[in-house]
Amino acid sequence: METTNRTSDYELTVIVPVFNEESNIDDLEKQLSSFLPQSLYKTCVMFVDDGSTDDSLQRIKTICSRNNDFFFLALAHNGGLSAALKAGIDATESKFVGYMDADLQTAPVDFNLLLPYISDYEIVIGIRAKRQDSFFKKMQSRIANGFRRIMTNDGVQDTGCPLKVIRTQNAKRIPFFTGMHRFLPALILLQGGKIKQVTIRHFPRVNGVSKYHLWNRLISPFLDCFAYRWMKKRYINYMITEENYLEQKNG
Repeated sequence: METTNRTSDYELTVIVPVFNEESNIDDLEKQLSSFLPQSLYKTCVMFVDDGSTDDSLQRIKTICSRNNDFFFLALAHNGGLSAALKAGIDATESKFVGYMDADLQTAPVDFNLLLPYISDYEIVIGIRAKRQDSFFKKMQSRIANGFRRIMTNDGVQDTGCPLKVIRTQNAKRIPFFTGMHRFLPALILLQGGKIKQVTIRHFPRVNGVSKYHLWNRLISPFLDCFAYRWMKKRYINYMITEENYLEQKNG
């Protein structure tokens, strides 16, 4: 039986990684359902359940069953944010791919602040204005961001902002590794791509608990920066100028 990838019917696929966010699923449905008719591009949603141990997956299945533009993947076990992003990108065939967290500290409708620039840039990322986090959390992020900018020289102000849009062809070429999600702009630069940064809104977390702590917000990013520097020297980038193996068929 022939199968088709339904994301190819859309211009933008918004990936939403989910790990133990059962209390946020209903609000995600409301906000995403409200955003889709307003989106500047024809948009669908791809939930990626990252091995949740609560009722997240069942709730995702329920909301997907009543929303024609909602799809999901369920990973066999918890692999982390980078693994969930890779799975979503691998499954996407729309022209553009977006990413947002399931904690709803960013609003789906703010994708419309990023989308006007995606035709001119390979990646467009948000900058969280008036960030609604604790002083300790913001301090950790500020230190990690500063060190990452020194190590990558990507010029990105807020790489941890979980609202991004990437051209899918570029996203699929990103070399994925644990912690990759912290280096999406830098990895696009390795391809010769361009970055646009846009200010967006930020909200306090209402439901659920953060999955981040001192290790994965501060110490682990330091170690990942050295992995990025090692990979940067060995990164293979190429551009095809001609080919004769692709064929377009009518009908």
